[in-house]
Parts: sequence; C-alpha cells; structure tokens
Amino acid sequence: MMFLVMCEGPNELAIIEMLLENDKLCFTTDDLLDLRPFHARQIEKSTVVQTALNMYNGPEKIRILRIGDKMSDALKIPPDYKDKIESVEKYCTKPELEMLLIIAEGLQNKFEKVKSKDSPKNFSKENIYLNKQKYNNSTKFFRDYFGDDIDKLVNAIEKYKSSHGAHKKDEGYLADLLK
Repeated sequence: MMFLVMCEGPNELAIIEMLLENDKLCFTTDDLLDLRPFHARQIEKSTVVQTALNMYNGPEKIRILRIGDKMSDALKIPPDYKDKIESVEKYCTKPELEMLLIIAEGLQNKFEKVKSKDSPKNFSKENIYLNKQKYNNSTKFFRDYFGDDIDKLVNAIEKYKSSHGAHKKDEGYLADLLK
C-alpha cells in the first residue's frame, strides 16, 4: 500500500515525522509517496504534492491520510489523479493538537474546568513549560518537548483516544495509525 500523508499544519507534520523516525506508525517512510509526509490541506494548492503524484507510477493505488484538527473541508481530488487514489481517510486531533501537551503534563482535569472559556492553545501557553520556556505554538517546541521521549508522545496519543469522546463516523484518531 502506498500512502500520501497530508498534514494540516507544521506541528502535525512534526508529530508525524517524529513518529516515523521512531518507527511508531503502522507504515514506514518507504510506504510514503515521495518518502515523506507533506504539510498540505489540498492537492490543488500544493505543488510538491502534485509533483509527487505526477512522478508516481507504481502499481498500487494511493491511500490518502489527512491529519489535522479541522477536517470540515472536503479533499478535492483533481481529475488527473482520480485513477491513482484508492481512498481518503481523516485522522483528527480535535479540538487542537495542544491536547497532547495537556495530556502529557497531566493537566486534563485542570483544563476541563476552563475549557468552556479557554482553548487548548491558550491554556497551553499559560500552563506548559519546557526548560523554563512557555509553550509558543512552534514546531520547535513540539520537537523539543516530545523528541527525546517518543513514548511520552505515544502515551499522550493513546490516552487522548481513550479519554476523548467519539469523533465523527468518518474520522479516526492518531492512535489508529500507531503500531
């Protein structure tokens, strides 16, 4: 099976890259179109995704995995690529990727008390530190926070699925992509 992994933002991309680097996903880099995940929401708006699709001539159809917290927009598959695509799957990090940091820090109960008026991103900016640095919504922060302890990331992803309500019927969890 060939996969095209499309991440909504750079932080989602960093999470997927860290999981790939540490062999924690149910697929490897060798299974990926162009041997990497992409930061892209739509095929039409990403020349690098289009180039990778144009260059792919393998016998297998491509399974697209979309990863992000806002999955309301439908993926538009340009006619030139319809024959290459087998399926499109969504893996959601609702309400925001920062929930993984909140879980990793054991702050879920504290967040539950304020979630009606505070977003996970703002809560993280006020409550999560790494080496005396406040969370700043940067890819570097995610890499520094989880990079040396990939099991902390995997545990947060698994706990998110077990403690979070069900997503929409057509949306999976990041945990569904783990080995």
